[in-house]
Amino acid sequence: MGFTFRGLATNAMLSRNTDAVDANNKEVADVPAAVQGHTSQHDTPDEKLGSPRTGTLSMDSDEELNKVDTNAEVGVQAVQAATMVWSKRDLILAYVFMWLINFFMAYASGTSSTLSYYVTSSFQEHSLTALTGVISSIVAGIWKLPFAKIMNIWGRPVALCIGVTCYTLGLILMASCNNVQAYCAATTFFYTGYNSIDFFMTVFIADTSKLKNRGFFIGYAASPWLITTWVYGYGVDSVIADGGIGWRWCFGIMAIIAPLICAPLIVMFFMNESKARKQGLIPARPSHGSAVQTVMYYLREFDAPGLLILATGLSLFLLAFNLYSRQAEQWKSPMIICFIIFGALLIIAFGLWEKYFAQVTFIPWPLLKNRTVIFTYTMAASLYTGWYIWDSYFYSLLIVNFNQSVPHATYISNIYTMGSCFICLVYGVALRYYGKLKMYSLFWGAPLTILGVGLMIKFRQPNENIGYIVMCMLFIAFGGGVLVTSEQTTLMAVSKQRDFPALLAVESMVIAIGSAIGSTIAGAIWTGVFPARLLANLPADALENIASIYGDIDVQSSYPIGSPTRDAINLSYGQTQRYMLIAATCIYTLMLVSVALWQNVDVRTMKQRTIGLL
Repeated sequence: MGFTFRGLATNAMLSRNTDAVDANNKEVADVPAAVQGHTSQHDTPDEKLGSPRTGTLSMDSDEELNKVDTNAEVGVQAVQAATMVWSKRDLILAYVFMWLINFFMAYASGTSSTLSYYVTSSFQEHSLTALTGVISSIVAGIWKLPFAKIMNIWGRPVALCIGVTCYTLGLILMASCNNVQAYCAATTFFYTGYNSIDFFMTVFIADTSKLKNRGFFIGYAASPWLITTWVYGYGVDSVIADGGIGWRWCFGIMAIIAPLICAPLIVMFFMNESKARKQGLIPARPSHGSAVQTVMYYLREFDAPGLLILATGLSLFLLAFNLYSRQAEQWKSPMIICFIIFGALLIIAFGLWEKYFAQVTFIPWPLLKNRTVIFTYTMAASLYTGWYIWDSYFYSLLIVNFNQSVPHATYISNIYTMGSCFICLVYGVALRYYGKLKMYSLFWGAPLTILGVGLMIKFRQPNENIGYIVMCMLFIAFGGGVLVTSEQTTLMAVSKQRDFPALLAVESMVIAIGSAIGSTIAGAIWTGVFPARLLANLPADALENIASIYGDIDVQSSYPIGSPTRDAINLSYGQTQRYMLIAATCIYTLMLVSVALWQNVDVRTMKQRTIGLL
C-alpha cells in the first residue's frame, strides 16, 4: 500500500501533564532513557519513570535544546554528537541519499507486492496471498521493538546495516524459494529489512528536522512513490511476459542493487560518527563484563522472552483464521482449536510479562497514560486493519473483475500512493502555518477515508464503471495521506529525541498487528466465502476446474469476457468483496472516534531537544 501501508506504514510522547498538552507549555517531560520501565543509570533520583523534569526550557531560545542529551543512551548521544559535526551541506547530501534509497525501495516494494500474486499462483496457491502477509507483518512489526533498542544502544549506523542485511537476504531468499512456505519466510526477511530501513529514515528525519517542518520531510521521504508508481507496472509486465526474465531473476537483480544503493548513506554516518568520536563528543561504550555477561545483558535489554512470547502468540492466533479452510474439519480441527487457544493465552501472557516480570520492557507504560498516545495507537490499528481487509485482493479484482492489464491495474491500485504522497507534501506545508493536527485529521482525513471505502461497497461489483473505483481511491488517498502524517507527527510532537525510536516502534508494532489482523480477516473471508460462491455460481461444465479457478489468478482471467464462467467468477468476486468492504467500513468508525479524542497539539509552538538543522 504505497509508502505508508506496505510495509508504512508505515512509519512518537509524553507531556508534562498526562491529561493535556499545552502548546505554550515551557516545560518538557522527562522519561527514562530507553523507555524501558525502570530508572536509567544516567537519571537523577528526581527523574524517575514518568516524573516531570524540574528544569525548564525556554521557547525563545534553542541554546539548551541543541546539546547532547547526557541522560540518553550511548546510541542517542552518538547521533546527536555526530549531527553536530555535520555541515548543512553534509545533511543535504544525506537527504539526497535517503531519497535515492527510498526510490529503490519504493520500486522494489511495488514490484515484489505485485509479483506475490504470480509467485503464489505459480505454486497453485493464489488463495494464500493474504497469508504470506500475515507472518511478515507480525515479525516485521515486532522486530521494530528490538530495532529501536539497537538504534539507541549501538547507534543509528549499525542499525541501518542490520536493516540492509535483512532486506538483501530477503530478496535472495525470494529469488530461490521453491514453495509458498519458503516464499513466506523470504518475505518475512524482506519486510523486516524494509521496515527497518524505513523506520531508520523516519527517526533520521526526527533527529535532524525541526518539528514544524517534520510533516513536510515525511512527505519528502515518500515522494519517490510519485515516480515509481508509473514505472514498476511495466517492469512487472515484462518480467512475467513470455520470454521475460521471470520473477526469480527480478528478485536476484534487486538483491545485488540493494546494498550498493544504501552504501553511501551508511558510509556518511560512520564517517561523521568517527569524526565526532575523535573530537571527544561521544562517550566511550560501557563494558558489560565477560562475553557471557554481555550476552545476558543484551538478552535482558532486548527482552528476548517477551518478544518470543508475543511473536508466537500472534502467529498461532492469526494463522488459525488463514488455515482453517484447509483442514478437513475446518473450525473443529484440533490444530485450529489449539492455535486459537494457545495463541490467545500467549498474547495475554506477554502483557502480564511486560507489566510485572520483565526487567526491561518495550512497552512505555508511563507514556501510555497520555490519552493522545493511546488514541493515536488505536487510530493506527483501526486504519491499517481496515486497509488490509479491503486491499488484500484488490489487485486480483482489477485483473479479473475489471479486466485491467498489469500496468493499468498497478496504476489504479497505487492511486492511494500517488494521492497520499502528494497530499503529504501539501499537508506538511500547511502544518508549518497552521499546526493543529487534530483539525486536519478529524474534518478531512478520517471522513474522506470512510467515504471512499463505503462507496466501494456499491462500486466493486461486476459491470460497474472502473471510473468509480478511481474516484473512491482518490478519496482514500487524500484522506489517508493526512492521517498517516498526523499519526507519526503527533507522536513525535510531545516526545524527546531519545524516546522517538521506542514510541514509533510501539506504533509500528500496533500497525503490524492491525495489518496482520486485517490480512487475517481478509484471508478468512476469502477462503470462507469465495470458494462457496464459485461452487454456487459456476456453470456445471466448469465445476470440474473449480480447484484451479480458485487457486490461480491466471486461470481466472483466462476465460473470455462475457462467457458464463467468467461472469460467474466476477460475480463471486463481487459477493466476496462486499463482505470485506462492509467489515472495513465498520472498523473505520473506530478510527474517527480515536481522532476525536486526540489532544489539540500545535506543532508550530513546540520545541524539542533535537539537533534540528532543517
